[in-house]
Amino acid sequence: MERKPLEVESTDHHQKPSSAVYGGPVTAVDFVDDDVEDTKVVYRGWKVMPFIIGNETFEKLGIIGTLSNLLIYFTQVFNMKSITAATIINAFGGTTNFGTFVAAFLCDTYFGRFKTLTFAVIACFLGSFVILMTSAVPQLHPTPCGNKSSCTPASGGQLAFLAMGLGLLVVGAGGIRPCNLAFGADQFNPKTESGKKGIDSFFNWYFFTFTFAQIISLTLIVYVQSNVSWTIGLSIPVVLMFLACLIFFAGNKLYVKVKASGSPMAGIAQVITVAIKKRGLKPAKQPWLSLYNYYPPKYANSKLKYTDQFRFLDKAAILSPEDKLEGDGKPADPWKLCTMQQVEEVKCIVRVLPIWVAAAIYYLTILQTTYPVFQAVQSDRRLGSGGFVIPAATYVVFVMTGMTVSIVIYDRVLVPTLRRITGLDTGITLLQRIGTGFFIAIASFVVSGFVEERRRTFALSNPLGMAPRKGDISSMSAMWLVPQLTLNGVADAFAAIGLMEFYYKQFPENMRSFAGSIYYVGVGVSGYLANFLIAIVHGMTQNSKTGNWLAEDLNKGRLDLFYFMVAGIMVVNFAYFLLMARWYRYKGSDDEVVTSHQTNEDKSTA
Repeated sequence: MERKPLEVESTDHHQKPSSAVYGGPVTAVDFVDDDVEDTKVVYRGWKVMPFIIGNETFEKLGIIGTLSNLLIYFTQVFNMKSITAATIINAFGGTTNFGTFVAAFLCDTYFGRFKTLTFAVIACFLGSFVILMTSAVPQLHPTPCGNKSSCTPASGGQLAFLAMGLGLLVVGAGGIRPCNLAFGADQFNPKTESGKKGIDSFFNWYFFTFTFAQIISLTLIVYVQSNVSWTIGLSIPVVLMFLACLIFFAGNKLYVKVKASGSPMAGIAQVITVAIKKRGLKPAKQPWLSLYNYYPPKYANSKLKYTDQFRFLDKAAILSPEDKLEGDGKPADPWKLCTMQQVEEVKCIVRVLPIWVAAAIYYLTILQTTYPVFQAVQSDRRLGSGGFVIPAATYVVFVMTGMTVSIVIYDRVLVPTLRRITGLDTGITLLQRIGTGFFIAIASFVVSGFVEERRRTFALSNPLGMAPRKGDISSMSAMWLVPQLTLNGVADAFAAIGLMEFYYKQFPENMRSFAGSIYYVGVGVSGYLANFLIAIVHGMTQNSKTGNWLAEDLNKGRLDLFYFMVAGIMVVNFAYFLLMARWYRYKGSDDEVVTSHQTNEDKSTA
């Protein structure tokens, strides 16, 4: 994919034609780029991290503080039914995650990461402020319910104002998610050892701030919202978002700002279009020698070797007599001739897609942050004999706790141990890490099914002889939800973080905003899939002998069977993932990517 040079860099390039002789009826010159040295860019690295990490921390606290308790806010303040609230939350999450793809396109094509983040953080602040207004202004929410028979639904105007706040949050979060990680990595020089170590450390800080924000939001902020005041509880995220904006703009003059370098979608379209146009041509027996191989100057991506997958795309790089070249070897018309480098970059993207499909099914773990809240509502949430009641949404904090503890154990214990066994610096491969998370996620849903069966049994039979409490709350302690939530966090420590790193490393370097977005798009697809499953199960079981699995009153439903069904879906998905992982070839790995013929050729010429 041919792109404009990165405008933050001043480089000196020398091109020379190689001596390679291409097979086939037409010969071509292999133009290569020798030296790339940064001369003007000042990478301040850790000196600007207080601004970036500070902004990241307060921004996450603000966004998560606003969103983490919306499920309860919709049911208690806007008088929505639980299934309606869950549907809106899943749709909101899906739309936000799909918005990352649009934001990544605009970022890479027109605005660059800094301008995109500037617009996004302001949108997030305004969105959290609008959500606050729906609580602080009585006219912007319906009259509170005294009991079930007197609930007044929200008016069209109230729902429209709420939708405006959610829309601003979609714009803000959609712009921040694909750009903030890459923007932080932009501050380090990736061509030096210290810069590479800085990038790795920044990844650790990034996920630490995310989990830290989750824990604070799901405990302190949620407690204030549920037990003190919704207005005060929603004011805290607004203040935090304002601080995030101040910190971000304070470092304005210190940041490395990589400008937009053109749409990567154009390069993808060119390869596919030219491959279709030249579908009648056949490459030579050694395509790595016969395909047209031009590497543009000041190119952001590392040079890729030929791979023997998706050979149809190779046709886009066949040099025919009708194709014209410019003086430096560049194709005169990229819609008639592409380079082998362009083709290999498209192959990298296509190769990732089957893994992305499996990941989209894995993200059904999003249900583990929705229905456990309803389970907690109908469980004994009292802590000790002092009468303190833990807010239902706070239990989701155990997902983050499990994730945080697992990250430490993985980095400090598992990786060093596995390194001695496998000989890999990372202990295990990225796909092995992701697959481990998939397996643990299956276990979390199985445990969830058994725990819900126990909770429901206690609620219906009251085995301890206790008088039924208001709302048919089960006598089972809500702490029984901790194992399933912790397992979910452990699964994320392996799969979710592994997937983020996998996309970041396997996509071409100039598509790292897209690499960030594809992760969230997968989460978005799963959000809509979760809604689809909820709707199908709700519709098919409401008149069944077993009763509605997802009834408003969980004691009358069969949420345990729903959990077991999802576990079955994830077992099938796990088998599919294992097949795709066996087929996958890592970018830039000689023993896994390059064909055996090419490897022998390289050895013979070395």
